[in-house]
Amino acid sequence: MSDIGQHVLLADIGGTNARFALADTAARMPLREDSVIEYAVADFPSLGDAAQRYLADGGSAMAGGEPVRGGVFAVAGRVEGGHARITNHPWVISAPRIREMLGFSALRLVNDFAAQSMAIPALREGEVVAVGGATWSPDTTPVDRIYAVMGPGTGLGVGILVVRDGRCWPLETEGGHVSFPPGTPEEIAILERLSAQFGRVSNERLVCGPGLVNIHRALSEIAGVDPGPMQPADITAGAESGDVRCMRAVDVFCAVFGAIAGDLVLTTGAWDGVFLAGGVVPKMLHALQHSGFRQRFEHKGRFSPNMARVPSMAVLHPHAGLLGCAVIARQSGATTMTTT
Repeated sequence: MSDIGQHVLLADIGGTNARFALADTAARMPLREDSVIEYAVADFPSLGDAAQRYLADGGSAMAGGEPVRGGVFAVAGRVEGGHARITNHPWVISAPRIREMLGFSALRLVNDFAAQSMAIPALREGEVVAVGGATWSPDTTPVDRIYAVMGPGTGLGVGILVVRDGRCWPLETEGGHVSFPPGTPEEIAILERLSAQFGRVSNERLVCGPGLVNIHRALSEIAGVDPGPMQPADITAGAESGDVRCMRAVDVFCAVFGAIAGDLVLTTGAWDGVFLAGGVVPKMLHALQHSGFRQRFEHKGRFSPNMARVPSMAVLHPHAGLLGCAVIARQSGATTMTTT
């Protein structure tokens, strides 16, 4: 990336938080983890303003005096023609406008789960943990692979990584918005309640932070009670303290998550593994490992024996999206950086 310098500005933008960091494209591990700063997206009118704050707060100084003249930004929404709209936040993002605001020579926008996908080859042993019996280890030599990535946070992100001839190709998707397929009578009853509220019900209506609240409210309605206003943390805390309905909401969440993760493998041929990313997964890791996640993941009829061999790995790296952006910055090179 000689045309824009060794240091590249990275951003991982979700519906709640905006994380920034620097990449050193000459380093073996390109993410400068000492440069990560997180902001609340609600505190800024635009992504450009948040990026300017990061550079003013020390991002420029951390580049060692070298000007930062390019960026790779991952955003939680569909990227089209250098523009994107955050799915769960009112920001409308324009690469040309941000590039002008920051004085950059190049800026690339990618879907946030394209970035999560690109992080997979850079993950190390201690940064992932198995959910279920099948395990995964990083490849020491290039091997052709297909991986899937799913991540519940403010919404539900889905990505695919195709590794061919030593090069990684992320496929940008909006798989979180696939229609929810109930698998039990209880899930059918939950779907009926959510359908009355939302009309069409996607997987994201159940498998994300707000989705956990939706499940709890539906279960409460089925039981004929009003739980009042709830936050995801209220439900996980309630489950830990033994509240029966909160415990059931967590169980349903994990089982549905496993079912749709298994469906993703069948749909995309990601036999080499599914990586569970996003902000919710580390917080619910114990629940995922001791729930129906893996049973529903594997329970795919005639393909159940095949599914039993597919790893489902929880990503514990605290900044996997930024790591993926750093890998993109290093792999892309100056010749393919988007400049519009």
